[in-house]
Amino acid sequence: MQLQPRPGGEPQTSFYDQIGGSATFAKLADAFYDGVAADPVLKPMYPEADLGPAKRRLQLFLEQYWGGPTVYSEERGHPRLRLRHQPFKVNPDARDRWLAHMRVAVDSLALPPLEHEMLWDYLERAAHAMVNTFED
Repeated sequence: MQLQPRPGGEPQTSFYDQIGGSATFAKLADAFYDGVAADPVLKPMYPEADLGPAKRRLQLFLEQYWGGPTVYSEERGHPRLRLRHQPFKVNPDARDRWLAHMRVAVDSLALPPLEHEMLWDYLERAAHAMVNTFED
């Protein structure tokens, strides 16, 4: 995906392209869900016995968010992240577990420092925004 050219004429690329496109986001989703599969708090939040559909949804969402294909919205409509997570008890413990698994996944990508920080900053803010209860 190319954005508008910079003043010098070089094309701008999306963050999606800069970090390796779909292969990078697939690796991220795979590593994240490896952790979720063994987590006694997070795993029960996923309705499918197989985490494959959730893994695909995460990958597609992140690809679209970061400037890749719009398959997520084409298949599922507007992301509505808080609304989609409302049926689940997302308390600070669940958020922290999610972030711990995501940290391992992001670190596994071995991104350059700036891209690593940009991705992590977004994921951390998103995780905090999903908290919908402070009950155990």
